[in-house]
Amino acid sequence: MAIPPRSPTAILLLLILLSAPPFLTASADADLLSELESIRSRSNSGVIHLSDTLLRRIISTKPRSFNLIIFFDALQLHDKSELHLKSLKSEFFPLSKSFTTNNQHSQSTHSRLFFCDIEFGESQPSFAQFGVNALPHIRLLPPEANNLSSDSIPMDAGDFSGLADSMAHFIQSRTKLAIGLIHRPPILSKTQVGFLIVAFLISLPFLLRKLLAGETLFHDKRFWLSGSVFVYFFSVSGTMHNIIRKMPLFISDRNDPSKLVFFYQGSGMQLGAEGFAIGFLYTIVGLLLAFVTHVLVRVKSLVAQRIIMVIAMVVSFWAVRKVVYLDNWKTGYAVHAYLPSSW
Repeated sequence: MAIPPRSPTAILLLLILLSAPPFLTASADADLLSELESIRSRSNSGVIHLSDTLLRRIISTKPRSFNLIIFFDALQLHDKSELHLKSLKSEFFPLSKSFTTNNQHSQSTHSRLFFCDIEFGESQPSFAQFGVNALPHIRLLPPEANNLSSDSIPMDAGDFSGLADSMAHFIQSRTKLAIGLIHRPPILSKTQVGFLIVAFLISLPFLLRKLLAGETLFHDKRFWLSGSVFVYFFSVSGTMHNIIRKMPLFISDRNDPSKLVFFYQGSGMQLGAEGFAIGFLYTIVGLLLAFVTHVLVRVKSLVAQRIIMVIAMVVSFWAVRKVVYLDNWKTGYAVHAYLPSSW
């Protein structure tokens, strides 16, 4: 039997059907992108709260044109201070808001990255798909990712140890998108600043009277001595670095969350406990030096001077050697006068 010739209408319909999938996928990506932008605009911080349903829809949309940076949270673990979930989240939110503010006039950049959070109690299946079994945890989901566990990129502990700054560096290095300046809320509100100014003005006459009478702390030599020791410890322990970067004193072990890590090996990260340990050792050396140069020289007994001097030298050598050992452990750099290679 002869095959009837196809009409032009049938051929046109066939061509439309063959060309429909690319248009449909592009439309799906555009619709999803529009929805995510709408959710972000309704969020004060610009962070999108993910659910299992929304995440499944994102993964099923192919191809995608945007990245997701996801903060994994668990409300029941907020009370565990060693995890620092609250402080990390308080840095993640300003980072998201800063990205939105800095790139709101650049649509090409603004629509290529979305900051999201997901909560364990609400989305346990998603945690399992990502393979997340310990917190804190932050992951980047690239546009081409299909498998949540193998195709997403986790942040290492060092990537969020410096909080918002190091998170921004991780995102920029992986996505090639500029975060821009991180806008942090002021430490004191205008009301608090006004209250402090009023309180200072009220107390100013009393402060002047004490100052003229020589009855303030600034006239007490013990205050200056204690202040000098505090400033010395503050300087050598890296406390200012810890305050600026909001470094935690310790972190939980990624392999065993029940264990705490006080000393982190690697030059890219320094925990607060490390700085305080180094500051304590250096303060011992400084106090011994001050004692030897200001007090020991007044001791009349030559034997006592020699014994105390030897003890001070041994303790100082031990303290400095501990500092050099820690630096060698973290960076591999060795000072051979204290740490010969043969040791």
